[in-house]
Amino acid sequence: MKNAELTPKCVFEQFARINSIPRPSKREEKMIDYLTRFGRERGLETLVDETGNVLIRKGATPGYEDRETVVLQSHMDMVCDKLVDVEIDFDNDPIQTYVDGEWLRAKGTTLGADDGIGCAIELALLDSADVCHGSIECVFTRDEETGLTGAMGMKPGFMTGKMLINLDSEDEGQIFVSCAGGITTEAHFHFEREDAPAGSFFLKASLKGLTGGHSGDDINKKRANGIKLLSRFMYMMQERYGARVAQFRSGKMHNAIPRDGVLVFCLPADKKENAIADWNVFTADVKEEFHVTDTAMEFAFESADAEKVLPADVSRRFVLAMQAVDNGVFAMCQDEELSWLVETSSNVASVQSTENEIKVVASQRSNVMSNLRNMANTVKAQFQLAGAEVIQGDGYPAWKMNPNSKLTKVVVETYKRLFGKAPKVLGIHAGLECGLFSERYPDMDMVSFGPTLRGVHTPDECLHIPTVKMVWDHLLAILQEAPVKE
Repeated sequence: MKNAELTPKCVFEQFARINSIPRPSKREEKMIDYLTRFGRERGLETLVDETGNVLIRKGATPGYEDRETVVLQSHMDMVCDKLVDVEIDFDNDPIQTYVDGEWLRAKGTTLGADDGIGCAIELALLDSADVCHGSIECVFTRDEETGLTGAMGMKPGFMTGKMLINLDSEDEGQIFVSCAGGITTEAHFHFEREDAPAGSFFLKASLKGLTGGHSGDDINKKRANGIKLLSRFMYMMQERYGARVAQFRSGKMHNAIPRDGVLVFCLPADKKENAIADWNVFTADVKEEFHVTDTAMEFAFESADAEKVLPADVSRRFVLAMQAVDNGVFAMCQDEELSWLVETSSNVASVQSTENEIKVVASQRSNVMSNLRNMANTVKAQFQLAGAEVIQGDGYPAWKMNPNSKLTKVVVETYKRLFGKAPKVLGIHAGLECGLFSERYPDMDMVSFGPTLRGVHTPDECLHIPTVKMVWDHLLAILQEAPVKE
């Protein structure tokens, strides 16, 4: 498939422009400027709220003035991750894309299709002159990936439509009508470093090439977590040889399963060979454990330069906590029709050591708010028992399914007519901004769908090109058949 065959052309042209604009989470100013100019240059009402969310209104085409206003919404920021050997400045450099068969990929970085492709679809609609629709409001929120602060900061009244289509889902043919809520837990271990015990030998254990993935969508796929693997090994070294932590670095994003990491520790020099043998057995066992999900994992074990280490008590408490902290699926949904859906989970997302602190970030998710709090408290208690300072935010709410949704009915019926089959109407374990919108706009009728993405939040991120046209055609049909105003 050549670049010239990327269809709809209007959408992929917009996506190419978006990927030339740096837009890391919390640093979306260039994208906000672009969207603002885009709307105003076309004579469209364009608003920017105090948080930085952008709304562009476009009136109804002739004959569709009686239709309900539909809000189309996506987030403008992207997860910025890259392969170790790739040089890129995400604050200034464009994303370099290429076509790989039916997939669009980036050269060694995240692609930004989450959710740049949603933004591109909205801009293509705003730029169109031949699409029939009622009034539309195209909304672009900021900082979805690292805190949902754009949606959190949006005040009631910014959007006026009664129906909203969120374009931030990743499997074409799946229509989402509910999502999980979430809480992020931070644990801080504070210390003053000290010299390693006399006669110590330093070793560095590292891993890379894990599959990783999204901590909501992929948490039930039995993929290895780099932090938990290194913690398992360090617990063994501590229990057997009294090893002490010097450095621990793994994971970057709060909502991604960590796919690499480095651990530096010291132990008595006469135990070095024992540790090497233990590492060889440990890595062989891990490869067997994850022989289906993580076939490309790589391990390394080598000597390291001497440095100051954590005090013995702090090192022990930290390692115990990392061995004990819950990670993975906690409960599946109890409702029979949703028994396949993860209800509650937790993911240990990042560990970063500095001169005087180790910071651990873990994220908890649940479709049941009482269980979300229980899971968050469980993780909090595990770190509190280890003497860490624990910080938790208020989190974000779940989005409950509306069994009487008029929008869902239109979405399903138009899909059937276009593609000759019924879409799957589902809930999702990941968080969507719809949860926050449901708090501020309790009467908003909402659905979420989008083209197929794989490897989101990693340099393996890719977009299935044919599904973009399917979503585009489906969206146009929905707009043409939007319910008449009551």
